[in-house]
Amino acid sequence: MHPTHHAKTHPDKTAYVMARSGDRITYRELDARSNQAAQLFRSQGLKPGDHIALLMENCIDFMVVCWAAQRSGLYYTAISRYLTADEIAYIVQDCGARLVIGTPKTAEVLGSLAANASGATAYYVTGNESIPNFKSWDKAVATQPTSPVADEISGYDMLYSSGTTGRPKGIKRESENKGIDVPNPFLQLLCQKMCGMTNESIYLSPAPLYHAAPLRFNMMVGVLGGTSVIMESFDAEEFLKLVETHKVTQSQLVPTMFVRMLKLPEDVRKQYDVSTLKGAIHAAAPCPVDVKAKMIDWWGPILIEYYAGSEGNGVTVSSSQQWLDHRGTVGRAVVGSIKILDEEDNELPAGQIGTVYFADAPVFSYHNDPDKTKRAYNSRGWSTLGDVGYLDREGFLYLTDRKAYMIISGGVNIYPQETEDVLIGHPKVADVAVFGVPNEEMGEEVKAVVQPYDMAQAGKAFEAELIAYCRNVLSPIKCPRSIDFEAELPRTPTGKLVKRHLRDRYWDEHKKRQGLPAA
Repeated sequence: MHPTHHAKTHPDKTAYVMARSGDRITYRELDARSNQAAQLFRSQGLKPGDHIALLMENCIDFMVVCWAAQRSGLYYTAISRYLTADEIAYIVQDCGARLVIGTPKTAEVLGSLAANASGATAYYVTGNESIPNFKSWDKAVATQPTSPVADEISGYDMLYSSGTTGRPKGIKRESENKGIDVPNPFLQLLCQKMCGMTNESIYLSPAPLYHAAPLRFNMMVGVLGGTSVIMESFDAEEFLKLVETHKVTQSQLVPTMFVRMLKLPEDVRKQYDVSTLKGAIHAAAPCPVDVKAKMIDWWGPILIEYYAGSEGNGVTVSSSQQWLDHRGTVGRAVVGSIKILDEEDNELPAGQIGTVYFADAPVFSYHNDPDKTKRAYNSRGWSTLGDVGYLDREGFLYLTDRKAYMIISGGVNIYPQETEDVLIGHPKVADVAVFGVPNEEMGEEVKAVVQPYDMAQAGKAFEAELIAYCRNVLSPIKCPRSIDFEAELPRTPTGKLVKRHLRDRYWDEHKKRQGLPAA
């Protein structure tokens, strides 16, 4: 169903509430405000298939804008407010946004774009502030009727890849001319069947809404008629407190959130009642086996893991029981079928590592990048996200790493994720990145960069301790030859490690010593 139906049956029920500020919106208010915003889009000449962009922190208006675009047939591109002004400008231009919406907190970074905007793009800012070069979103919306636009049709998000390996690219789903109340079948499967979400659910959203999973799950809450508690930003103890306070039934997290909660003092963790949780969905990055096992011990067998990309070209899902029977898996395919291919595009048997492809799956394209789209597909029309892994005999998928970060040392393939999973288990390690650096004899050697909980511990003694810790579990060739320490590693707010920022530093220094240009 669509929130407009819940506005009729449960008008005063809270649809979304902000965790810290307490700002909330009922289904009646969500329906009225999203209708007004949709009417504003039409008054500005936007028709189905056009694009808007939003640069907003987690807030109620974020969801209003997305539902307005969804019910008026627009593509809506949510942009990370942690990007640079140049990166934001690139996305706004690349997606062809006819209208851009910001907040007082993001107006500064949008200011130069708004000042130089052509007549094709209008810039709005929420709130009642009068900011040069921006129109007031609140005042403009308030003048519009609360009735639906005459030509309601479903719109879609067009989100951009995180840019961890280069310029972000928009992932575009072709419009299917569907009604606004036709739900996403995969989200129905994952949220309703696997996670048990209903109109009675209290969903806790701890991640930035501009990312695919948090945005889509919050939209699904509106489809089901539940209530979503949205955190302004993630804090491990606050998350646990909110579960207890709101009697949260479901949530969607990333592995770094698990790590941070597990490393809270035990008395703090035990202080909060999390027994109301019925389902905890996680994805975005591989979850270390030990971390997931500890979470299941703590929360019970309620963790549901899935592997997918914003591209939507295939999906695997694993319940806690399936994972316990196949430790380390990210599940079996529920959308598309998995193929593991070697470098010559030959299909590999169970147990052999290769590039993960999805066959018989939804088609996607990268906006304005036909070359990247072409590289994502092979001659048989199977598509890949560039991940490496293998299947077991029962069809469960195991990821080993991103293909781009595989280390080749002395002709041996080494997958950094395995080493990272070991090192993150050390009690003094807050975060870790493993990648290959140049080695004259072996081609590459394994390097680790560690974020300690206490930077005062960084030094040769701790380096030796961590290398020994790793060698107790893994073959020496998989263990770091050296470890450097950083106060903080570059992660996106959604938990993805931007490893290239670290790796490029070492490779650029190597090229500099050889008199070669940096990347």
